[in-house]
Amino acid sequence: MKTLACVKRVPDTGAKIVLTDDNQQIDTSNLGFTMSPHEECALEEAVRLTEDHGGTATALTLGSAEADEQLRTALAMEADDAVLLETDGDEWGPVDTAAAIADYVRDADDDFDVLLFGNESADAANYQVGVHVANRLDLPCVNGVKSLSVDDGTVVAKREVTGGEEVYEVPTPAVVTVKEGLNEPRYPSVRSKMQARKQDVPNVAPERRGADTVRRVRLDAPEQDDTPAEVLGESADAADDVVDVLADDLEVL
Repeated sequence: MKTLACVKRVPDTGAKIVLTDDNQQIDTSNLGFTMSPHEECALEEAVRLTEDHGGTATALTLGSAEADEQLRTALAMEADDAVLLETDGDEWGPVDTAAAIADYVRDADDDFDVLLFGNESADAANYQVGVHVANRLDLPCVNGVKSLSVDDGTVVAKREVTGGEEVYEVPTPAVVTVKEGLNEPRYPSVRSKMQARKQDVPNVAPERRGADTVRRVRLDAPEQDDTPAEVLGESADAADDVVDVLADDLEVL
């Protein structure tokens, strides 16, 4: 089985976001970066599928040269291969991103059985790339998956709904977008990180189609709440104060 996990380099999810003066970009001068959490689960699932069924797991990302860091992390998490669709660093919209990924899949030497995406990225949260890739490649697609298995050329994907779950069976090759909580991503060892540094990561120059019709007007940073926390108590004696906060301040009682 050959799996492809598409990941994205995003600012640390717990970091304070500061915008540039023109409100068009995130000021990354003091930011750390990581792999988007949903996509980290997609990568883990890609590796697990190949461990169970044999084959190879490939990690792919579209982004600047700095995104090599996240691909090295993917290799340290035991992906077999990694590919960077290298851009000049400008943010690509979901349609152009999907077109570039679909072009790579179409032209690749490998025929992938399962293409895994995060349900949404931690920064833009467009919920679109996996669907667009499936459409361009004419593949079945299941979104928002929290349980996944593959058996005899059939993908069984489950997603949570109110009061239960929906179960889908689709033939391979297929596209699946997964949610955080699907699995517990492994933590790469120091040795695996050292080995990942030595692996070759091919760079491919993708074509930007200019197909995205939505244009950014500006970014708005979330408001920061600097109000100090108030400790109401450490025992049952605080129960009355908690009730007062819920009823009077939050109006939920």
